[in-house]
Amino acid sequence: MADTDESPQDTPPPGRGRYPRNVYMTAGASLLTDISSEMVVYLLPLFLAGVLRTPTPLIGLIEGMAETTASLTKLVSGYLSDRIGNRKWPTVAGYSLSFLARPLLAVAGGWPAILVARFADRFGKGVRSAPRDALIADSVAVDRRGDAFGFQRAADTLGAFIGLLIAIAVVYGSQQRDTQLEHATFTTLVWFSMIPLALAVGLLAWGLRETRTVRRAAKAPVRIGLGAFDRRFRLALLCVAIFTLGNSADAFIVLLAQQRGASVLTTLLMVLVFNGVYTLFSQPFGRLSDRVGRLTVIRIGWGFYALVYLGFALSNAIWQIGVLWALYGLYYAMTEGALKSLVADLTPSAQRGTGYGWLNGTIGVMALPASLLGGLLWQWFGPSATFYFGALMAGVALCLIVQLRSKPLIEA
Repeated sequence: MADTDESPQDTPPPGRGRYPRNVYMTAGASLLTDISSEMVVYLLPLFLAGVLRTPTPLIGLIEGMAETTASLTKLVSGYLSDRIGNRKWPTVAGYSLSFLARPLLAVAGGWPAILVARFADRFGKGVRSAPRDALIADSVAVDRRGDAFGFQRAADTLGAFIGLLIAIAVVYGSQQRDTQLEHATFTTLVWFSMIPLALAVGLLAWGLRETRTVRRAAKAPVRIGLGAFDRRFRLALLCVAIFTLGNSADAFIVLLAQQRGASVLTTLLMVLVFNGVYTLFSQPFGRLSDRVGRLTVIRIGWGFYALVYLGFALSNAIWQIGVLWALYGLYYAMTEGALKSLVADLTPSAQRGTGYGWLNGTIGVMALPASLLGGLLWQWFGPSATFYFGALMAGVALCLIVQLRSKPLIEA
C-alpha cells in the first residue's frame, strides 16, 4: 500500500496551484541529478580534447554512443514498465546505476574509459526515463500534462543552473581563466557530483508512489511493435528521427566556443545563461502547449532551432556564441515538455511507457549517426558545416510535421 498512490489527495488536482506527489518527487530528483551531471558534463568534451587529446570524431562517437545507449534502453524499460505494471522501481534502479557509474569518470586515463563511463551512466538514464515520464503522465489530468512536464523540466534545468554555479566556483578557484581544463579540476568536480546524485536516489525510493492507472493498465495486453500505435504517433516519430539526425551533441557548441577563444570559465558562464533561460521558460511554454496545442509549440521550437543553428554556423566571435547559446535555451524550453506531452496525448495508458520508449529509442537510433556525422563534418569542412547540417535537417522535419494533426486520444 505504501508504494501505491491511492489517496484522494494525491489524485490530479483541478486548477493550477498544486501538483500530485509524483510530480514533485520526480522534479526534486531531476533537480538533484542535474546539479550532479552539469557539474561535469559540459567539461567532459574539454577534458577529452584538452587533457586526453581525443580527436573530434571520437568525441562525437562517444557522445553519440552514450545517447544511443540511453535511448534504446528507454524502449525496453518503458515496455517492461507497462508489462509489469510498475514505474517506480525501474526509475529508482536507473538513477542508482548512474550513481554507480560516476566514479569511472574520475579514474579514467584515456578515452576508452570515458566511453565505458558514459555508456554505463546513459544506460542508467535509459532505464529510468521512460517509466518516470509515464509515471508523470499517469499522475496528471490530460489538460495539465504540458504544465506538469514543464514544471519537471524547469526543476531539471534549475538543477543544471546550480550545478554550473558550483562548477564555475571550482574552476575559478583552481585555474581561473585558463583556456585548457586541468585534470585535477575535473576530478574534484566528479567526486563532488556524487553527493546530489545519491540524494536523488534516496528521494525517489522514499517518495514515489505507483498510480492506479498503471496498475489497471498492467492487466491489458501490451505490444512493443509500432503497429499497435496510432498512425499520428508513427508520423510524429518519423519527424523526430529526421530532426535528430541533424541534432548533434551539444558538446560541439562547447568546442566551438573554445575554438573562438573562450576560456573554460567563460564557456561555463555561457552554459549557465543557457540553463537560466531554459529554467525560466520551460513551465510557461508547457502551459502554452496545453492552451494552443503541442504541435504548434513544437513547430515554433524547431523553426527557432534552425535559425539558432544557422547563427552558430555564421558566428565568428565569443559574444555571438554567448547570445546564441542563450537563445538555444528557448528551443529546449519550447520543445522538451511539449514533445513528452504529445506522446501522452497519442498513446493509451496501457502502452504509455512503451510509447515513451519508442520516442527515446528513435532519438537514440539517430543520435549516434548525428554526432558521428557532426564530428566528421567538423573535421572535413570546419565547424560551420556541422551547424549548417543541423539547420537543414530541422527545416526538413518542420516541413513534414506541419502535415500532422493531433488531438488527445479519448481514452487518455
